[in-house]
Amino acid sequence: MDLVIDIGNTLQKVAVFSEEGVMLDLLSEKNLSKPLFEALFNKYSIGRAIVSSVREKDDPVLRWLEERILLIYFTPNCRLPIKIHYATPKTLGTDRIANAVGANELYPNRNVLSLMAGTCLVADFVNEKGEYLGGSIAPGVRMRFQALSQFTARLPFVEPAAIDYFVGNSTENSILSGVMNGITQEIDGIIRQYSRCYGHLKVILSGGDAELLQKSIKKRIFAAQNPILIGLHKILKMNASKN
Repeated sequence: MDLVIDIGNTLQKVAVFSEEGVMLDLLSEKNLSKPLFEALFNKYSIGRAIVSSVREKDDPVLRWLEERILLIYFTPNCRLPIKIHYATPKTLGTDRIANAVGANELYPNRNVLSLMAGTCLVADFVNEKGEYLGGSIAPGVRMRFQALSQFTARLPFVEPAAIDYFVGNSTENSILSGVMNGITQEIDGIIRQYSRCYGHLKVILSGGDAELLQKSIKKRIFAAQNPILIGLHKILKMNASKN
């Protein structure tokens, strides 16, 4: 079995994959701990792992893991199943690379636009040749609501919610209309532009706000469960063979 660890700014995701790429278990935690991994080791026969982290790698829990299994850190030196065509590769986040790899793994030999709706709204595009061309980064849903509240004198913070109207008949409803209709039309526009440039396109949507947005998006999209984790597992398999 394989272990995939995605350490983010707020949540840490830990997934167990079979050699064939089937996700057998998924945990989301605020902090990694030895008991968490001990429980997984008791449940599964895990021999190797990959870590992708936005934090410093000097973590005692990760050092503890290194003593027990083969542990690979996802760095720019890792081999990839896709080619990176990005003007500033050193600034490219490992989460975006893993997202692109996951999109290509889900739909090989296809033009794939992978949208992540989380803290930021991130678009990553991989063409049918397996080339990562880049994408876009914009404020996510909650960040937009927070900005309206923080950078104005009187507008309140409004909790994100799915809506079915365009004209807001109160301040709260007007904010909801502006943010929710705005971001879904933005996504529709992004999909339309990519479709014009690259023809037939597979579009996948993931992230914490995917369910909130999915029904409002006009274009046909596919909900994808954790393409980043799928991508990390693919990268693990490619790089574990070197060790």
